[in-house]
Amino acid sequence: MLACMKSIIQFQISESDGGYVAEGVSVPIVTQGNTLDELAVNIREAVELYMEDENLVELGFATTPSVLVNFELPTFAHA
Repeated sequence: MLACMKSIIQFQISESDGGYVAEGVSVPIVTQGNTLDELAVNIREAVELYMEDENLVELGFATTPSVLVNFELPTFAHA
């Protein structure tokens, strides 16, 4: 059963109104920050709050999941 457990909590990061927004890919977590450093702290806190007092196995996670963030870069048109 452990082979089916998710060991990574993934977030998609995008720029928004002069700051950054992180949206959970497989978890219902959304947070924001003015800088990437602030966003990293907020992601960690949001994950801790989401999993607080929860049975990680029942949520489908390994006992010590990692957090992975993807940052979306805007594409630039070639002249």
